[in-house]
Parts: sequence; structure tokens; C-alpha cells
Amino acid sequence: MSPIEIGSVAIAALLVLIYLGMPIGITMLAVSFAAVAAIRGEGVSMRMMGAVANDSLREYLFAVVPLFVLMGLLVTVSKVGKDTFDVFQNLFGRIAAGLGIATVFANAVFAAITGISIASATVFSRVAVPEMIRHGYTRKFATGVVAGSSVLGMLIPPSLLMIVYAVLAEESVGRMFLAGLGPGLLLALAFCVTIVLLARFRKDFVFASADDFATPPAMGAREVLTKSVPIVSLMLVVLGGLYGGFLNPTEAGAAGALGALVIAILRRSLDGRTFWKLLVETGQITVSVLFLILAATFFSRMLALSGVPRGLAELFLAGPIGPYGFLLLYILLIIALGCLIDSISIMLILLPIALPIAEAAGFDLIWFGVLTVVAVEVGLLTPPFGLSVYVIKSAMDDPDLKVGEIFRGTWPFVMAMLVSIALIVAFPSIATWLARL
Repeated sequence: MSPIEIGSVAIAALLVLIYLGMPIGITMLAVSFAAVAAIRGEGVSMRMMGAVANDSLREYLFAVVPLFVLMGLLVTVSKVGKDTFDVFQNLFGRIAAGLGIATVFANAVFAAITGISIASATVFSRVAVPEMIRHGYTRKFATGVVAGSSVLGMLIPPSLLMIVYAVLAEESVGRMFLAGLGPGLLLALAFCVTIVLLARFRKDFVFASADDFATPPAMGAREVLTKSVPIVSLMLVVLGGLYGGFLNPTEAGAAGALGALVIAILRRSLDGRTFWKLLVETGQITVSVLFLILAATFFSRMLALSGVPRGLAELFLAGPIGPYGFLLLYILLIIALGCLIDSISIMLILLPIALPIAEAAGFDLIWFGVLTVVAVEVGLLTPPFGLSVYVIKSAMDDPDLKVGEIFRGTWPFVMAMLVSIALIVAFPSIATWLARL
């Protein structure tokens, strides 16, 4: 067999083994090892695996992963998310569907200090959904808003998916963070417009009944200020330091983790046992992410050795499909895979194949990365996988709430995400103007 044939068989074997339930990291390592051994021999495969383990994980940059994960967990345990929702509820709660808009903005701000969509889904399913139901909104709409806006956690910086993409594409993490800001705000605006349109034209979707709608009580200026200070302080430390050029991404993560720790201690929401559990959870998440990155790096080198990406680039770019035909197929494939596997796994499988084609097509890799992250996040809302939906179901403690009801509530927000993807494709400067300053 030729190297390209071996690489093609390796990709097919990877997809089959993942479908059969084999862990993705182990599958990628095993398939890559076997393919390199078939192309160059077992000795070369062993040496390449050792080189990958050394090269892919010794970067100083990787310290940012546990730091941002720890910051997100500390922020969650210190109830900053509830305070964020309370502040925006006070601002928007008196307008039609105002609590839905408040949830979107609260998620956007919470995303700026966590970077993990699942954390947002967990917090706001417990904070926002009961409040919205109590004030006359349908469960379908309340859970759909929380699930939809939770995806902002992986787009608005700091973002774990942006870090993974930056590593695989060999792009600057800081520039990827900057690139996510414009699309993140666009997506938040698209969600708000969707909520307003639903409240106007599909009242039965939003409100349980016209009589049930109630106005939340207003907070005093002092209470608003007290609840805003921790959020604003963390955003100034992390984003201000990062965008102001005072801190690199790793230092910003360290400063944010320290700030979140101080807030949790001052609020007395953190005892020794809880802190230890958070450290263990941080370690588990970090190790799983780094192991997947190691496996994806080996997979990428195997593909480069086989020549598959080069062959695909020639096939797509020289044929009738063209660069934007490839881009459309790539986005559709991501959304389809999002129905089956998690976000990071999709990126680790597809990017080693797609990045060389995107580069050959002349695409800006920062812009391509933003499109990838938004498309991947659609998978958090679509059945049957829909991780954000299942997180909300497990966090709600409501036996009458059905998973199908949450999925129905997310569809307007999936449509809003698809429109946002189209806008980013049509106007690349939405993603690139900040990153290229």
C-alpha cells in the first residue's frame, strides 16, 4: 500500500473505533502508531511517539490550561454566576422577555471569567431557569436560553477551545482570544434578537400565559454595586492584563486563578475539603486535555508523513468544489460530528486534516479557528449528544423536565448560531480586526 492509502485507512479505522466506543485519545495513538509503523517501520514509530510526547507537552503555554480551569471552578463555587444574573436581571427584567436577555448577557460576562461552556450551563440552569419559570416563562424557553447562551463560554475569551486550536494551528493564544471577542458579542446580540422576535411573534413559546408574567423586584444601587465588584474585578485582571499587554495568557490565567481564590475565601464559600476537590478536578480535566493534545499531535504527524492532507488539498482546491466549497463541507461535517462526540474531540480529529487544506486555500487561520469553534459549539445544542442539554437536565433536579423539551427550546438559538457563522464567513473582519491590530 502507498503512504496515502495507509493514511486513508488510518482515518477510516479511527472513525470506526470511535463509533464502537473506544476512548478517542487511545484510538488516535494506536492508529497513528500502526500507520507510521506501516509506512516507515516500527522503530521510527516508537521514536516518533517519544518525540511527540516531548515536543507537544513541554511548552510553557500549557500552564494556561490548569490555571483557567481552576479559575472557572473557583468562580462557580463562589456563586459569582448568581450575582452576575441578579445584576442583569435588575437591568433587563422589566422589559418583555427581559429575563431571557439578562441570561444571555450574564452568560457572556460569566464566559469572560470561566472559559468553559459546561460551567455556564451548570450555574445558570440552577440560577436562571427557576427564576424564569417563577416569572411566567415556559420551561422550554428558559432551558433553551440557558443552553444556547452557555456556548458563549467557549467563544468569549478566555476559552479552552481557543487554546486547543492555537496549539494545533501553531497560532498565538493571545490573538485567538482577541479574535473571539467580536464573534462572541455578535453571537450574544443574535441571541438577544432571537429572544425579542420570539417574544413578539411566538408568545406561546416564551410565556406560559399572559397572566403569569411578573416583574422581578428591583435591587438598590448599593446591592448592584456589591454584586458587580467581584465580576468587574476579575474581568479587569484577566482581560485588562491580557489585552493591555501587561500579561501573557499564562500569567493572565495565574492572576485570574488567584483573584478567583481570593473572592471564594472572602465569601467563605471555600473550605479545605472543597478546595482539594477543585484541585483534583482541575488536574483530571488538565490531564485529559493534554493527553488528547498529545494524541492529536501524533495523529497530525502521521497524516503529514502519509501525504493525505496534501492530496486532499489538491482534490478540493483544484476541483470544482473550490476553497469555499471545502469550507462549507468542513462546517457541515463539524456540525454532524457534534451530534455524536464532544467539542475537543471533533477539533482533534478534523484539524490535522483540515488545517493544511485551509492554509493551501489561503484562508486566515485565525478566522478559520473562530469559525471552527462556533461550528463545534453548535454540537452542544443538537441531538442526540447535545452535552449542554444533558448538563442542564442533570443539574435541574426536575423529574417532569424531559430532554426533548430542552432540545426543542434550543432550536431558535441553533438557527441564530448558523446565521452568525454565515455573517463571519461573509465578513471575516468580525473575527480578525482585533487580532490583527
